Order: sequence, then C-alpha cells, then structure tokens
Amino acid sequence: MLIVKEMFRLLNDEEGLTTVEYAVAGALVAAAVVTAFTNLGDNVGETITGLCTVLDNGQTSASMANTTGC
Repeated sequence: MLIVKEMFRLLNDEEGLTTVEYAVAGALVAAAVVTAFTNLGDNVGETITGLCTVLDNGQTSASMANTTGC
C-alpha cells in the first residue's frame, strides 16, 4: 500500500515539471528565432538581388562602361 501511495504522490508532484516546461518553452523560442532569421535572410537576399539588378540595368543603359555587377 505504501508503494501505491508513493506512486500517486510522484504523479501529482508538479515541482519537477517546471524544468521540463522551461526546456520545451526554450526549444519553441529557439525554433521561432531560427525560422524568423531564415525568412529574414531570404527576404534580405532577394532585396539585395533586386537592387543589384536595378543598378546594373540603370548603369548599362546610362553608360556602356565595363564594370562588374554587385
């Protein structure tokens, strides 16, 4: 009977869950940060590519100088 009582006490003990909850919350925050920075990096890359294209097209139409692109 003592074993069953101890098992119920362990099942109802919520103090040990705080570490697990912090670990899960930390993992979710880390996943969100990685996703955000990945999307931000893709958007920044597309913007820079678009700016280079505009600058290259403007430069070739304004003057026919031989220069390298972005």
